[in-house]
Amino acid sequence: MKIAILVEGATEVAFKEKLRGFLQSRLEGSMPRLTFIPQNGRISKEEKLRRIVENLLTGNSAYDAVIALTDIYTGTQDFQDASDAKAKMTSWVNNNPQFYPHTALHDFEAWLLPYWTTIQKLAKHNRSSPSGSPETVNHQKPPSYHIKEIFKLGGRQDYNKPIHGKKILEKHDLMIAIQACPELKAFVNQIISLCDESKVIA
Repeated sequence: MKIAILVEGATEVAFKEKLRGFLQSRLEGSMPRLTFIPQNGRISKEEKLRRIVENLLTGNSAYDAVIALTDIYTGTQDFQDASDAKAKMTSWVNNNPQFYPHTALHDFEAWLLPYWTTIQKLAKHNRSSPSGSPETVNHQKPPSYHIKEIFKLGGRQDYNKPIHGKKILEKHDLMIAIQACPELKAFVNQIISLCDESKVIA
């Protein structure tokens, strides 16, 4: 099974090692080949997304499936919520049955919030975590802003998405974030179900 995963940028690419390690423990004997394809800032829209998906699904090196992982917070008003983002992406690729749209609410950093004590240590500040479950954190600013702010308060260094994202995740069980974040669970279960439906996370 070959799966292409369209991601927005460097932060999500830094996540791939952690994801691969988790999937290998879950999918022993049926691990897919995952290729993360950064889209330089955000997932393409409309006709451009359709062309990207169709190109990945055809030809000698065709993938078996394409997953797109978009933030809801894109700096624009393109998406109202997760359901709207998935519906639009599905429509843009003409309901291709090998295409699977997924979202991070409101951005990828929501999936780092369950590890707030590690974020505090790296930022050198004890600011408390945003209230509410990680994927509901917005308060007119998405999760990445909360992490940037605690690093700023710590005064030692700016938050570097790929470097600190990897450090936040590296010593923790990904299952903690999966169980705290329904959209992350849906994304991980999508990959698992394409390989072995009996291994999906309840």
